[in-house]
Amino acid sequence: MQRITIFLMLALMSVSAVLPAKGGTKPAVLLDLRFDKGEKPEFVKLNGAAGYSEGGLALIPGESLVKIDKFYALAERKACYRVTPSEDAVLWFRSSEGDFTAELDVPSRKVRILTSPATEADVPFLEGGKAFDVEVYHIYNKAIVRVSAVKGSGSVAVEAVNDGPGGHGAGVLQPGFNVGMQWDHYCFGLRSGTSALVSRVTVSSLKKKVRMLIYGDSITQPEGYFPADKFRFAWTQRIISHLGGNAMSSGRGGCTIVHVLDYIKNELPYIKTDYVMVTIGTNGGNTEENLSELVEYILSQGCIPILNNIPCNESGTQIPCNEVIAKVRAKYGIKGCMFDLVTSLDGDGKQVDKNQMFFEDYWKEWKWLVYHHPNWVGGDNMFKRTLVDVPEIYE
Repeated sequence: MQRITIFLMLALMSVSAVLPAKGGTKPAVLLDLRFDKGEKPEFVKLNGAAGYSEGGLALIPGESLVKIDKFYALAERKACYRVTPSEDAVLWFRSSEGDFTAELDVPSRKVRILTSPATEADVPFLEGGKAFDVEVYHIYNKAIVRVSAVKGSGSVAVEAVNDGPGGHGAGVLQPGFNVGMQWDHYCFGLRSGTSALVSRVTVSSLKKKVRMLIYGDSITQPEGYFPADKFRFAWTQRIISHLGGNAMSSGRGGCTIVHVLDYIKNELPYIKTDYVMVTIGTNGGNTEENLSELVEYILSQGCIPILNNIPCNESGTQIPCNEVIAKVRAKYGIKGCMFDLVTSLDGDGKQVDKNQMFFEDYWKEWKWLVYHHPNWVGGDNMFKRTLVDVPEIYE
């Protein structure tokens, strides 16, 4: 078993001991489910994995999972589960897409992130019949699972860092280490054992107030593919660093504007921010109607929208997409960053500069040679373009 970084802490220690200190660190509660108070919301899908009881949600052993049907993509968030397991219980906490799984193993007294090989830590105070808080953090390319005794002083955390390959096929820069991005809905269940009771589930943003939130697809989620040693040079991280940590991103690889319209409503209303920057369109769906709906929603939350042009790519799909984006910007009198200009060969937004993109070789699978995820060169140019087009975000 691989042990990457293991923290052993007293329960009274601040969570900031394992979290970034920059920016506003006061959390914002996005969702608080009190199963011990009799709450039975329709968006909690039991799927045969649990039943309601007087003390909370009683889990049923098996491969099925309870699903919280609320979409989250915020890159600085946590889910906290208050659980009371039996002595033989093995619980798992999983993303709905299965890219990330954590496990609480009471018989072995261990907590694990099921990477390959697994990342685990001993939890010597873990025992059946007692209540524990299991906190699952997603912090950009980092996952932390923290187990704390509700009564007592025991607390243990285990950490794993996603190390992206950079490209695909012939474009791979390194093997990397996959941890998972915790896509899209929180799921949990009792993998084996007699019983486990879940009395409360809370989803939180790690920051309650920031200067800007950054929304988009995989281009706004470089933590999924960027090598860890270069991650600080990704364009989102350059912006966040330049703001002293006073910003957060919320990107979801493979998503469209329809997905953003879904999950932004579960995040933005609970976080105080001045600006909302959106870079969306790589995967299609950018109709004037959809873009207008997104802009109007951001305005309704008292925020200033920034609607960026998407960067150049190998197939040139950014050209018609950016024409629609420009039309919507003009319609609402809002600004955006010309990311297509700085990622093109001639500075005209037409032909992609391949030196600024990771090379993704999907020729064997789909006859594709892809250049549309900015590397550290493209990221530097995109960041610098924000200084030109929207300097006010840094004031």
